[in-house]
Amino acid sequence: MDIAALKRSGHSIRWIARKLGIHRKTVKKYLESNSFPAYHRKDTKPSILEPYHQIIRDFLDEDEYQATWILTRIKRMGYSGSYDTLKVFVRSIKEQKRRIAYQRFETEPGLQAQVDWGDFKVVDSTGKTTPLYAFVMVLGFSRAMYVEFVERCTLEAFMDCHLRAFRHLKGVPAEILYDNMKQVVVGRENGRPVFNTEFLHFARHYGFTPRLCPPYSPWVKGKVERPMHYVRESFWRGYGFHSLEETNQDVAAWIAETAHQRIHGTHRQQVQARWEQEQPCLGALPPSEYDTSLKYFRKVYKDCLLSFGGNRYYVPYQAAGRKVLLKVKASVIRIYHDDELLALYQIPEINGQTIGIPDKPPPRTPRQTPRYGQDRGMATRGLTTGTLYPEVYRRPLEEYDRYAAGGAPWNS
Repeated sequence: MDIAALKRSGHSIRWIARKLGIHRKTVKKYLESNSFPAYHRKDTKPSILEPYHQIIRDFLDEDEYQATWILTRIKRMGYSGSYDTLKVFVRSIKEQKRRIAYQRFETEPGLQAQVDWGDFKVVDSTGKTTPLYAFVMVLGFSRAMYVEFVERCTLEAFMDCHLRAFRHLKGVPAEILYDNMKQVVVGRENGRPVFNTEFLHFARHYGFTPRLCPPYSPWVKGKVERPMHYVRESFWRGYGFHSLEETNQDVAAWIAETAHQRIHGTHRQQVQARWEQEQPCLGALPPSEYDTSLKYFRKVYKDCLLSFGGNRYYVPYQAAGRKVLLKVKASVIRIYHDDELLALYQIPEINGQTIGIPDKPPPRTPRQTPRYGQDRGMATRGLTTGTLYPEVYRRPLEEYDRYAAGGAPWNS
């Protein structure tokens, strides 16, 4: 009901103003003009940040820079406004980009895969809970997947899971999208991600480019987030865990018989048929596998020992004083020097041990043995007697007695 109708109903201007929560003068003006007064917004001054809007957008197109990082740059360009003004604008741009990223998109065959870890728990007969982790890789075009359960989320396990996923999916995608997981990103410098060097070597070996989701935006990886939920509900719920090996055999059978046979809700095609269409577009596996063992350098001490992981290990005496390469994989340590395997040890469960047998060098040959202490003859240089000691004149004892009594000169 409008103001005029209320007035025609017999209500006073005061009552109408109180009822509608407006001033009496506003009611009176409306009744006199028979229209509601238009609201005119005052002209606002341009923002002090406005000259830098495009520069900031260009920065954010490059990467998810923090507002503090951008503030440092635009201050050098003459910006004199506050940090809060900049922060509000940066947040609005990031939210807009994330809304765009959230919109569903379909990738070309062989272009992209997405990878994620899932946390699971196993409860044994005694009630003890043990963590278990699921590695999931999903091809973007077909939604074909590879799932593997592991006990630890180490870099070694992460790379091994990739390797087996490439074999299972029969090729390598051009790029793989990751959340900001520690196996891929070790930190950020000036807003830019710092990739794990070992993982970059692995990616170059297999010919794919690692891509990152914007920080705190896991929804961008929808193609793998939804399959993770699918694994939990369709495979894991009600599953009786007995061993890791058996579980991985069972999940592989579930993928072949169930996950790849379903009609996917997005592309409305069978996953298996779509995967067969995608396989020719995937990159070929390299002729040699990447060595996924973790690598460290250590110096061997003079006693033929090196330290690693809280233990000491013996190596052959030839490596004493040299730097050697350690390759660690599956609790086994291999020690190399110039591509030669020097020693192999099982890493003990308890630290503080000295492992191996001391390796002593062979006895020296006579040519190598120092001649200290051997008879090399007496020195004769400068001596007329041919002996080391000069010859001394010897007097009879009687001469000393006569000299003492004054009966003989000393030099006689």
